[in-house]
Amino acid sequence: MRVVFTGGGTGGHLYPALAIARALVRQRPDVEPLFVGARRGVERTVLPLAEFPHLLLDIHPLYRAAPWKNWRTVKGLAGSWGAIGAALRGRRPALVVSTGGYASSAMLGWSVVHRVPFVLQEQNSVPGLTVRLFSRWAREIYLAFPEAAAMLGGRGMARAVTTGNPVDPPPAQRPSRQALRRSWGLPPDGLVLLVFGGSQGSAALNAMVDAWIAAGLPGTLNVVWATGPSHFSRYAARASDRVVVRDYLAPIGDAYGVADLALARAGAMTTAELCAWGIPSLLVPLPTAAADHQTANAKALGAAGAARWLPEADATPQRIAAELAALAADPVARRALADAALARGRPGAADEIAGRIMALLGPSP
Repeated sequence: MRVVFTGGGTGGHLYPALAIARALVRQRPDVEPLFVGARRGVERTVLPLAEFPHLLLDIHPLYRAAPWKNWRTVKGLAGSWGAIGAALRGRRPALVVSTGGYASSAMLGWSVVHRVPFVLQEQNSVPGLTVRLFSRWAREIYLAFPEAAAMLGGRGMARAVTTGNPVDPPPAQRPSRQALRRSWGLPPDGLVLLVFGGSQGSAALNAMVDAWIAAGLPGTLNVVWATGPSHFSRYAARASDRVVVRDYLAPIGDAYGVADLALARAGAMTTAELCAWGIPSLLVPLPTAAADHQTANAKALGAAGAARWLPEADATPQRIAAELAALAADPVARRALADAALARGRPGAADEIAGRIMALLGPSP
């Protein structure tokens, strides 16, 4: 039984699709996933290394800041239509699963015209353009943030289910913190702060952290800092017996396992993983994210008591230092943040979504 997965352009759209596909195959081995994405997205490097067949299309995003470039978007959609038809000829999918992003637009349009049922998964508290546009035709919509439902319109809201974001869950038996500290080369006492700005890193967040470390770390904090590959050479010299500097964290579970608190951006998958692990966090949303969705994510978690957050404009090194020092000195506040984060976390989201998809697929032929 063929199920098409479409979504990408960024890892925040692609990795949830991979997590759902893997959970679905575990539960129902007769399902054969096919991934459809964009040649210019992150999927061009990720999907060739994954276990599923894939089709990459010449799809472009909507160029909001440079509308004269949107001829590329129209041309790409037109060309992709034929490529999708050719790839699916004779193997009509039973269902299409979209995790949003511009890379899924052609496949969803094709599904509407050819009456192929589809479901949507939205990672953020503000639904993206693709999810909003196609929600009226979706069989079900799986939300990470319940706050997103009100923005889908009547038909979309009625079909929305809050499942959380599909992430790799923490291990049932977590390794000892002391063993992890030794593996990172960190001292056995004090707290460990995890700093990262997403898979590519954050220039603004890195600059704040660099200035904060240069002013002198408080005696209770050690740091695991992921700069992002393009920023690593600039900050590698900050490494010490209390500061670990890496370009990228893979597997990131080892970093989550050692962290007592985190300083991070507020992307959907970042916040989903922090909640799943129950890590108290200070979030600095990326202000240029589409529709300012990272700020909406941070506000939603702040209102739930699951994180603290600062606008980037307020996140000076001095303010960061004060906020982190307050958290480090207040174990009751850290515990409250951790408990609220765990309450929002849905580490079983991928399996829950896969179970709902199986119900839509019906019994095996």
